Amino acid sequence: MAEFIPPTLASETIAHIGSFEVRNTLIASMMTIVFWLVIALLVRRRKYALVPSGIQNLAEVLIGGFFNFFDGIVGDEKKTRKFFPLVMTIFFFVIISNWMGLFPGFGSIGIWETHEGHEVFVPILRSTYADVNMTLALALISVTSIQIFGFAFLGLKKYGGKFFVNPFRDPIGCFVGFLELVSELSKMISFSFRLFGNVFAGEVLLLVISFLVPYVVPLPFYGLELFVGFVQALVFSFLTLVFLKIATTAHH
Repeated sequence: MAEFIPPTLASETIAHIGSFEVRNTLIASMMTIVFWLVIALLVRRRKYALVPSGIQNLAEVLIGGFFNFFDGIVGDEKKTRKFFPLVMTIFFFVIISNWMGLFPGFGSIGIWETHEGHEVFVPILRSTYADVNMTLALALISVTSIQIFGFAFLGLKKYGGKFFVNPFRDPIGCFVGFLELVSELSKMISFSFRLFGNVFAGEVLLLVISFLVPYVVPLPFYGLELFVGFVQALVFSFLTLVFLKIATTAHH
């Protein structure tokens, strides 16, 4: 009888480039980047048509639809144009990374290695965000961008005034500012573990169901994971947009 091997919390090292470890989640993220580069080149090669068709039509529908949706949230087209490239890049990267992790071979094709006297299965490919290091990196990009936009729109004094208040003049404001500062730092934790928890849980669920009842029964769960992958990408980008709007709004 086959032995059930649960996925590990950490990603696994597949190869080394000098002292640099090439991990399976890193390979998956590179595949996502290559996918979007190919799509971008295909769109760029097509001449712009006033009556769009094919891939240009799809691109315009997606970009235009999301821009209108995000603009309705921000309520300021100038700000939306500034935020849109970052937010949409996050959305597209996360959704394809999540969906790509559902492809055959992810988590199931690998090599056996001996570790501390035990045979350990090391998958060559794992979903990008099944590794908390990858979600933390994306969270750092998001939170750092929020601070940069805040300083750019409000200036150093106004934006810094949200967090640093003279305790002798306004002790309550000082305490609230400290809470706001802690809140900014906690965003990295919430961003990281929300995405990681959902992707890793989905990976475990599919592996367990496929092991217990293979072939037909796992199919509805794959459909569920497609939906969850979309929701997680939308939530991450949506929260980034909301925090960007808050960061660029003057404190009253």
